[in-house]
Amino acid sequence: MGVPHTMSRMGDVLAGFHAAWEFDSDSVLIRYERGLRTPKLLSALGERRIPLAAIGRVTLTAGKRGTVVLQAEPRPGADPLMEAAAGQLKEGCDPYRLVLPAERETLAEYYADELRERLTDSGPTERFLVDAPEAPLSFKAYDGKASFDGRTVRFRWFWTGASSAKWKAGDQSFAVSALSGVEWRSPEVFEGHLRLLRGEAAPAQADQDPATVVFGLGYGPVHESLPFAAAVLAAVRGRGSSAAVQPAAVPAVAAPRRDPADIAERIRHLGELHLAGLVTDEEFSAKKAELLAEL
Repeated sequence: MGVPHTMSRMGDVLAGFHAAWEFDSDSVLIRYERGLRTPKLLSALGERRIPLAAIGRVTLTAGKRGTVVLQAEPRPGADPLMEAAAGQLKEGCDPYRLVLPAERETLAEYYADELRERLTDSGPTERFLVDAPEAPLSFKAYDGKASFDGRTVRFRWFWTGASSAKWKAGDQSFAVSALSGVEWRSPEVFEGHLRLLRGEAAPAQADQDPATVVFGLGYGPVHESLPFAAAVLAAVRGRGSSAAVQPAAVPAVAAPRRDPADIAERIRHLGELHLAGLVTDEEFSAKKAELLAEL
């Protein structure tokens, strides 16, 4: 049965559950729904343009309960989101998966064939071809708040969750230029975390590593922490690339003043660690002076 469409014409759309694919001559624009039933990761992504050069394979298979599934598989190294996810995403959260009613199988097969004919590249890519989520980004982990402005990753510890090792180290700032990659472990599994890699051995326990924030029930959810990890990874891999745009130098500015109540709470918690013998006299005095200097 023929289908009177041609992908050479811009604007053709194939709508499924939770997403719609709009086909162009050299890319697919995927728009995700923002409904209550849409997986939160897809809603958070909003829309993504996937160059055909980033796709390695396209399949169409039977789904569950009278559906068919159009699946695009990105080439290794093409998409920072999928590289950061490292195979940990649940099937329903896969941003390259379009589920359609079975009655649309003929139309889906047509587009699958059209896509296959246009795929010319295979194997790993030399650089990311799909855009990462844009900074600034932030999320709350169990033991601290992570933020990324496009140049620097910052971890600010919560006194209610951070270990004494992290409190001793203090809040952390990591320039993209000092990082070698990221390690994301889904918050939906035991010991989920986001670790910043610096080309050196990290402590075995994530809760003891000042370059790591740990997840927990309701902290560091996939739809917040994974786009964050992807953005950092893309910034790290972008260094030194001819396609990367190097930010212009900006004059140094003074760090913003902290809330006195927040400083007082941190000093109180530091005192508790000191009384418990987890912080030495020297460490207590040095950290207290550091916190007071932020007022």
